[in-house]
Amino acid sequence: MKNTRNRRRKVEKSARPPLLPPDAPVTIITSSEDAELDFLKKRSLMSSAMIIAFFALLVARLWYLQIQEGETYTDLADNNRVRYVEVTPPRGNIYDSEGREIVTNRPSFNVVLSRENNRLDDQLVKKVAAILEVEVTDILDRIRKMVGTPGHLPIRLAEDIDWEKVAIIENSHLDLPGIRIEVVPLRVYHYGNYASHIIGYLGEINATELENADRTVYEPGDQIGKMGLEKLHEADLRGEKGREYMEVNALGFEQKALKGVEPLPGSDLQLTINMELQRAAEEIMERDDKAGAVVAVEVNSGRVLTAASSPQLKLDEFIGGISTKAWQAMLDDPRHPLINKVVQGQYPPASTYKIVTALAGLGEGIITPDTTIYCPGHYRFGNRTYRCWKKGGHGEVNLLRALSESCDVYFYQVGQKLGVDRLAGYAQRLGLGRKTGVDMEHEKSGLVPTTDWKKRRYNTKWHEGETLSIAIGQGYDLATPLQICMMTAALANGGTLYRPALIERVRDPDGRILKSFAPEVQERFVGQGQNMRLVRAGLVEAVNGPRGTGKPAKLKGITVAGKTGTGQVVKLKQYEHLKEEDIPYQYRDHAWFTCFAPAENPEIAVTVLVEHGLHGSSGAGPVARAVLEAYFKDRLAQGQDVAYMLVPADAENSQGVN
Repeated sequence: MKNTRNRRRKVEKSARPPLLPPDAPVTIITSSEDAELDFLKKRSLMSSAMIIAFFALLVARLWYLQIQEGETYTDLADNNRVRYVEVTPPRGNIYDSEGREIVTNRPSFNVVLSRENNRLDDQLVKKVAAILEVEVTDILDRIRKMVGTPGHLPIRLAEDIDWEKVAIIENSHLDLPGIRIEVVPLRVYHYGNYASHIIGYLGEINATELENADRTVYEPGDQIGKMGLEKLHEADLRGEKGREYMEVNALGFEQKALKGVEPLPGSDLQLTINMELQRAAEEIMERDDKAGAVVAVEVNSGRVLTAASSPQLKLDEFIGGISTKAWQAMLDDPRHPLINKVVQGQYPPASTYKIVTALAGLGEGIITPDTTIYCPGHYRFGNRTYRCWKKGGHGEVNLLRALSESCDVYFYQVGQKLGVDRLAGYAQRLGLGRKTGVDMEHEKSGLVPTTDWKKRRYNTKWHEGETLSIAIGQGYDLATPLQICMMTAALANGGTLYRPALIERVRDPDGRILKSFAPEVQERFVGQGQNMRLVRAGLVEAVNGPRGTGKPAKLKGITVAGKTGTGQVVKLKQYEHLKEEDIPYQYRDHAWFTCFAPAENPEIAVTVLVEHGLHGSSGAGPVARAVLEAYFKDRLAQGQDVAYMLVPADAENSQGVN
């Protein structure tokens, strides 16, 4: 059995096939070959990962560009085929207190050059210059001014061209690539140059203004308010720009108009100014070639009815930019048309200041209505003689005569007893020596001197003799015409000093009122009701009395109360014996007249300052009368007669101030 099993095993063993053919080569794998195989496997995996990552990034980028930022890149693509032009909005209109149009707009046509995708060559410049009838250098200068500005901003080559040139350019547009007509609103002044210092003017925004401006609103070439209400209310008047979109081809030529954004007009201003009174004031100043200012205000509200500065500004010269020659001519004009004399002119108030001295004397108990002072035509104080304007003197005068006949000697002595500081206190309470706060730029504060002021200013003490000059509105005293008018209005209404208002209301383009005026009281001069009535009586006598200095302002049927003044410019002995017309213009005295009417129930106060007008009575009085006639024209036409009556001393005035 054992042998049998052994034989079977041998047979089975011999029957198994061999593992390799006898002649097959035998390969022996070493450890280094195993490492190389692993490296190949890793590289294959890495390549696969990189391919997957690349396609993943590609898909992510496509998603970002087409989905996440699709709108942005669509806009960029559109910008290559769409050009936009900003549309200037119409500025807000300006109306007077009665709703009359003062400033509105009309369409004007400008020639502009679009720089985007348009090449500028000499032939194009020459063609445009020939059509516009200007020098080639003028066109090139305008182009150079826009160097460095964004390319989408057009270059304005000409403003407000006529219809004939518009037609030529439109018919030649194929030969003038990039040249187009721009329609913009232009200011129309319905009253010409009247109220020019109030309204102001527009001009192209300069580099300094642009640097300080909101760049989302203003761009180079834009018009901006340069002076007056156009500047002060720029934010109200300017409106919001619109946009026009045009599809262009690869060469930059316009193909068709696309939907745009309409501009939003600016808000309208309604002023407190009455243009008929303004016209009356400026016509007489212009007719007589007078330089100075005329101011009229409502006594019981502070509304400014007239604010005329002469000479006028020539507003038409500012349209489209004033020429260097015209600007230099205004700078060289000895009558200074660029100055708004209503608030920027500072002058010695002269005898209009006697209102202050009279109130101070009464208020401080220095004088009573019955106090008399003898005027021989001069007053000796210290080693100096102070003269009255009337060489022969006024004789015995009380307060009523001193005011009506403007006796200097009377007020010299009252001022001496008061002292400069007490005078200053009353002047300041009546609004002198400080800005009124009116809506006009560069307002001056005038000057009310005190002992402390002189110590600070000149480092020296006050001399009593200087008080005599102050008491009659000379010396260091300075005031603006508007300050004197507001002082007169406060006297007329019984002691209420208002802030003068120039804007009645601001309306948006839909007519909704955005802002409106309300009287603003700055100060109430309490406790002076009786004293003010006495001073008012003196001013009535000055216009209506037989020897009053203000008789040229007298009206039949309307009782006018007023005060004249002659402001000394400079005292030069060599001119004392000359005829007034022979004195050089710049050395002649200034003429003042301030008044209110009707005296029994005041409505309007008027102040006139004529530079170098010599006498308040003859130089300024007729101007005030012209304004009063315009204001009271309906009542004067009816021929009504109003007699002035003093209000009883114990009665309260209409403002409730004693």
